[in-house]
Amino acid sequence: MKTQIIASAFALASTAASAHDVARTLPAAADAVAPALAAYATEDLFGSVWTDETLSIRDRALVTFAALVTRHEADTLGRHTELALDAGVTPAELSETITHLAFYTGWGNATAAAEAMAPVYDARGVTAEDLPALAPDLLPLDEEAEAAREKAVQSNFANVSPGVVDATRELLFHDLWLRPALAPRDRSLVTVAALITAGQPEQMTFHLNRAMDNGLTQEEAGAMLSHLAFYAGWPKVFSAMPVARQVFESRAD
Repeated sequence: MKTQIIASAFALASTAASAHDVARTLPAAADAVAPALAAYATEDLFGSVWTDETLSIRDRALVTFAALVTRHEADTLGRHTELALDAGVTPAELSETITHLAFYTGWGNATAAAEAMAPVYDARGVTAEDLPALAPDLLPLDEEAEAAREKAVQSNFANVSPGVVDATRELLFHDLWLRPALAPRDRSLVTVAALITAGQPEQMTFHLNRAMDNGLTQEEAGAMLSHLAFYAGWPKVFSAMPVARQVFESRAD
């Protein structure tokens, strides 16, 4: 019952999320030290990008959270944890996001995020019962897609590192990706956001296709790229755009 009450409260809060709420993530020091930076943030990032309805404010909060975890920006994660919760992302979903990103961005990034999030969870009364189960009933495995993925990985890398190949199968695709606390579309969303932010576009083809198979639209993917230009930087987004174009074109054939 407590979990339902908390989830309902966050859902109600999300209806009031606005550019004003997002502006709270900008530290006062920005205006004092770099007023032009503060102006770009207020007018362009918060006033235009965040209010573009092509991607919901909930998705934008989740994408931003994933980018900050990937960049190890633990000092800003507290404010963005609050924003994500207010935008409708549940405590369980954020918890599952950092668990997922541990495998895609490294353990240190995930544990630093946990430390930054803990005071927010404590202040909001989030307890263990509001978090994902350790051993839940897993979502069904898409056996055809998994067989194709496994065949490709085995043929390319089985003789390079059997340990990586086996752990990828057993830990990631037969376990982590099937955990129900984060919907497949959201899991793909944060994975693609992390790959773009980390500057790893060579990994995007598989995961962007998977994201779109999981329900992410081309328009939403394009909006994610424009959003991440601010949080990951223009060069990383421009490195990712040719891959996105190839994926879009291949799916249009």
